[in-house]
Amino acid sequence: MDTGTHVVMGIALGAVATAVDPAIVGSSAAIGIMTATIIGSQIPDIDTVLKLKNNADYIRNHRGITHSLPGLAIWPLLLSVILYLIFPAAPFWHLLLWTFVAVCLHIFVDIFNAYGTQAIRPFKDTWVAFGFINTFDIFIFASHVVAIIIWLLGAPATTTFFTLYAILAVYYVARYITQRVITHAVKNLIPDSEEVIVASTIRFFQWRVAVTTKDHYYVGRAFKRNISIYEKFDRLPVPDNDIIHAAMKDKNLAAFVSFSKVYNWRIEEKMDGTYVTFTDLRYRSNGHYPFVAVVKLDDDLQIISSYTGWIFSDEKLHKKLHPVTN
Repeated sequence: MDTGTHVVMGIALGAVATAVDPAIVGSSAAIGIMTATIIGSQIPDIDTVLKLKNNADYIRNHRGITHSLPGLAIWPLLLSVILYLIFPAAPFWHLLLWTFVAVCLHIFVDIFNAYGTQAIRPFKDTWVAFGFINTFDIFIFASHVVAIIIWLLGAPATTTFFTLYAILAVYYVARYITQRVITHAVKNLIPDSEEVIVASTIRFFQWRVAVTTKDHYYVGRAFKRNISIYEKFDRLPVPDNDIIHAAMKDKNLAAFVSFSKVYNWRIEEKMDGTYVTFTDLRYRSNGHYPFVAVVKLDDDLQIISSYTGWIFSDEKLHKKLHPVTN
């Protein structure tokens, strides 16, 4: 989920903790526990700082080890030790408990996004991604904000937030069922489909659709139960040649391939070099596919420059591949 949603989830959890934990209720430890749940609900996303380094490391590692089983042990213990030094009135084991719950909640809700997490690492490096909740879901965020306001106005925390959680449980089930219905409709529309990806968007009734068959990729959208296929691409194997071998040595392209599930490729010979472009087909937006990896090679197949990330214009891509140097 996005940062704002994790913040309101942390506040909600903190309100519940300070209302139900007998060691905290009515004590000065409440502020320490609330701090623990808010920070605990954020800490797995500390790997976002990798963006400051480069997109390749960010793509390879975001929601990886920080959102894994080891993370469930490391973050609560680390945060509890630090917070206990700041808030000694808060019992350490209760800080540890509620920080652990906050970290669990963060990792748990992230698996429902299309991006997913490596939640079962180190047993498997598989990305767990169900895709039926958007990274920012207005209903989830707004319902938390409303519940927090009601609580701040004097409503009991337990009644307020347990009601919220019950509503959200029904919402998650409804979104899952909707995704399954659309997936079934897509399979009926394209009977030879091998893999169907149906992922939520920020708009409640709209879903992204990407389909893989033996020979083709299909890209479209679903609005409620209506499926629209916008484009069809030949599914061509990546060639086993010197150009591709040289491009694959680049960390940006390697990161892209490790992350993307449905992509096409092209090789273009231009005056200033050879361009190898991989395009993720899952994120079509206004007829454009913004998530790409591009490697520029010279005549000797040495890497000149490269980029992976979100590109919405040729001008921006040109700047990424041809940075201005002094």
